[in-house]
Amino acid sequence: MFQTLLFAEAAEPPTWFEQIEQGLGTFVGFLWNWPLLILITGGGLFFTVYARGVPFVYFFHAIRIIRGKYDRPDALGEINHFRALCTALAATVGMGNISGVAVAITTGGPGALFWMWISALVGMTTKFFTCSLAIMYRGQDEQGQVQGGPMYFIVEGLGPRFRPLAIFFSVAGLFGCLPLFQSNQLIQILRDEVYSPWGWFPESRKLGEIVEYTFTAQDLGNLLTGLAIMGIVSLVIFRGIKGISGVAAWIVPAMVMLYLATGVLIILGNFAEIPALLLLIWQNAFSGEAVAGGAVGIVIVTGIRRAAFSNEAGVGTEAMAHGAAKTGEPIREGLVAMLGPAVDTMLVCSVTGFVILSTGMWQNSKYEGVTLTTRSFESALPGFGGNLLLVCVIFFSISTMLGYSYYGCKCAGFLFGIRARRYYNLFYIATVGVTSMASLDAVIDLLDGMFALMAIPTMTASILLAPRVMQAARKYFDELGTPSRLGRTDGIVDKDNHG
Repeated sequence: MFQTLLFAEAAEPPTWFEQIEQGLGTFVGFLWNWPLLILITGGGLFFTVYARGVPFVYFFHAIRIIRGKYDRPDALGEINHFRALCTALAATVGMGNISGVAVAITTGGPGALFWMWISALVGMTTKFFTCSLAIMYRGQDEQGQVQGGPMYFIVEGLGPRFRPLAIFFSVAGLFGCLPLFQSNQLIQILRDEVYSPWGWFPESRKLGEIVEYTFTAQDLGNLLTGLAIMGIVSLVIFRGIKGISGVAAWIVPAMVMLYLATGVLIILGNFAEIPALLLLIWQNAFSGEAVAGGAVGIVIVTGIRRAAFSNEAGVGTEAMAHGAAKTGEPIREGLVAMLGPAVDTMLVCSVTGFVILSTGMWQNSKYEGVTLTTRSFESALPGFGGNLLLVCVIFFSISTMLGYSYYGCKCAGFLFGIRARRYYNLFYIATVGVTSMASLDAVIDLLDGMFALMAIPTMTASILLAPRVMQAARKYFDELGTPSRLGRTDGIVDKDNHG
């Protein structure tokens, strides 16, 4: 008994870093529970049933829209349909697809991938509604420039009395759109694939103590890399949405094609295993065998959380990018936005998942995050697989940082005025250096928490405004000359509501 008490007294108390991590874990566990899952997934199912699946019928019409057939240079907005989609994809197709899928599989097992697919399918309809609203109810900043996003369609669509809900979204967006995950995972892959093999910044070399924290040579390498990333991101984000969308329109298509080509090559090499992997995903989705205690709930929660972080359907961030599109037709932009989860989760995340599962690396417990994905690519394509992934990660993570900076600036502008955007960008860049030294768990918990808070006002307002989207959809499809199963409009949609 005496020895036990003595041991307990000798135990070192948790550092302030560890205390923050524990607090974030408790906070996220409270938020990501069944009520929020019902709001996001159940809300998506509601949208799908309410729209009778019509957005899926017009999938190829959406592709014609992004090819420029309906572009109007004189329309309100800042960027065309294609750049709006690329900006949204720049923020979603990134580390969430490469590292986030690895986190989903290690946390929830292979079955988590199934729930990511389900979330993406209903997320396509969710984006149709949220991004249609982003055009239908746009607001203006002090300079008279039209602005779109959940904070604006909450106020413009539901009225001033709902402004606290818009403020709630914007405050969460200030922190949820920080580049924490991207910088953290980019530095991790650089450390694993460049610094460690070349003997740079060894972890064992201690340089000093900083507030109960032992500062090592590895921390110095992380910090220097963070400073370099800060410089690169700074060159673009201060140019605003036009500069960000221009870079995204170049980076996103090229990197998606390179990543998909590399991943498909690996999958084809293990093609005989695909049927068994599909069966494994299906069985684990409902059994939870890969999770301690066989908890199916953990599998479902993990899949939906990682899908929300990956494609952001229902979170509201994507509506801020699509709200900048040059169009007066909200349904048209809603159809374009619907393509996001199809590319992001159904394609890119699926390729990542199958590569990790087919190589068997997911069963190695010492790998997590981007390291697991890197080891999977390298084991399938020895000598160059890891290098190809490194190139993709660099461009994906930087493009995501660019997209997120725009979202954060929109939130800052709504809360404090357009002058606050520059100050937010300075704060945004500074966080790159800080989070370069943070742990993966702390970063994921913070972002998951903020995404959960952003989803509450976005989904609530979208459900309340859904009848107005449907009225606009009936009119649009009738004018298109292809009457849908929605029936004809009961009235005329005010043109002023089209932005």
